[in-house]
Amino acid sequence: MRPSGRKTDQMRKISFERNFSKHAEGSCLVKFGETHVLCTASLEEKTPPWLRNSGKGWVTAEYGMLPRATGDRMRREAATGKQGGRTQEIQRLIGRSLRAVVDLEALGEKQITIDCDVIQADGGTRTAAITGGFIALHDCLKWMEARNMVKVDKVLKDHVAAISCGIFAGQSVIDLDYLEDSAAETDANFVMTGSGGIVEVQGTAEGKPFSREEFLTLLDLATAGTAELVAMQKAVIAGQ
Repeated sequence: MRPSGRKTDQMRKISFERNFSKHAEGSCLVKFGETHVLCTASLEEKTPPWLRNSGKGWVTAEYGMLPRATGDRMRREAATGKQGGRTQEIQRLIGRSLRAVVDLEALGEKQITIDCDVIQADGGTRTAAITGGFIALHDCLKWMEARNMVKVDKVLKDHVAAISCGIFAGQSVIDLDYLEDSAAETDANFVMTGSGGIVEVQGTAEGKPFSREEFLTLLDLATAGTAELVAMQKAVIAGQ
């Protein structure tokens, strides 16, 4: 039995609240159970220096956790004067994941920054950020489309979503919360597109190495989970 009482293939309660921030071109408050992440999309009508005059745009991401997102207060990274390695790794993952479904030429010489701020953490913050970040990105592009700047269906090639899977207490499970994540024998994150393509897989054995068969079981769980997340994204977007 999982600590939460969920079945091995059962995700936490998931919700998306669009237009959460009144100032951002696109925003979404995403909740995976007790993990809550605010994703905002900000448009700049310029590209990074290395893309100037290339005709291509850019999508990037920044990630951070509020001081009391966890049980004990964390010091703000701004107070230390530098970002930690974990923060840099996660925000690069988010950026890569979103760019995988964006036609940068169709975007034109503009940059969209997705800020993912963890309000409350209970495992799976990076996967929630990617899944909610896609909705914020979509809504930013809709804002641009309303101003005749782009066509959403030309820029977005597919949906993208992410989910964690792992081996906990000898069982392959999906969408690990903190209690499971902190004690998992294997921990993995899967980023997949709506068409089933794999963008990225991060998998680590915390003790005993996992087998090929166990990995394929985790992949099957992730494939079903991300398909469910994409269906949720589509339903939320269709409700605009």
